[in-house]
Amino acid sequence: MRYRKGQRLDQRLGLIELKIGDIILLQGDQSSLPDFLREFGLLPLAERPLLLGSPRRGLVPLLILLAAMGTTAFGVVTVPVAFFAAAVMMVLFKVIPIREIYASIDGPILVMLAALIPVSDSLRRTGAADVIASTLADVGAVLPGYGALTLILIAAMAVTPFLNNAATVLVMAPIAAGFATSLHYRPEAFLMAVAIGAGCDFLTPVGHQCNTLVMGPGGYRFLDYSRLGLPLSVIVIIVAVPALMIVWPLA
Repeated sequence: MRYRKGQRLDQRLGLIELKIGDIILLQGDQSSLPDFLREFGLLPLAERPLLLGSPRRGLVPLLILLAAMGTTAFGVVTVPVAFFAAAVMMVLFKVIPIREIYASIDGPILVMLAALIPVSDSLRRTGAADVIASTLADVGAVLPGYGALTLILIAAMAVTPFLNNAATVLVMAPIAAGFATSLHYRPEAFLMAVAIGAGCDFLTPVGHQCNTLVMGPGGYRFLDYSRLGLPLSVIVIIVAVPALMIVWPLA
């Protein structure tokens, strides 16, 4: 990828005359990149810890992931136990060095989630979730079942850019459950709508960590996300609502 003053250069690299201020995204062997940078007079701005391993090393984490998913799917162990064990196995098989694990821990995110867990619990215990749910139920009462489900899905999508996807589930789950109960619907479809809405934020670069990670390398701007994200969100709603009602009937 090549950029010049925020504009992407789509020509082949051999046809471009590099100028001062150009930005190039390089991928290669870590030992040879420093010589390449010196030869072309390039200044390294940031290092991306992306390593290309052998197929054999890539097979181990795949098998660990399949084992964790399989044990939870068949009810052998719970999700927290299975994936904690998978994380331990990744360390034991030296797929991920312990030093990288400590370096990749995002402290602010952990603190935020730890702080929002009691917030979610307090919403449920104090009745605040019921108050918010009843307010939404007043709107949902005049809507058919699919309209009420769509309302929760859109609400989760709207909250995610401000809270983060995991935090949105913590806050919205008790509200969605109370909303469904107020309208005399089963809560399963509404809780899954929260999960889908929280994981499908395509409108901003901050609602999901994947959006944020590609913003820099892709040279995207804030409004670039909504250009594709808005029609993509509409597609998610159109597909998810009927699918939820088929898998988890409301009544």
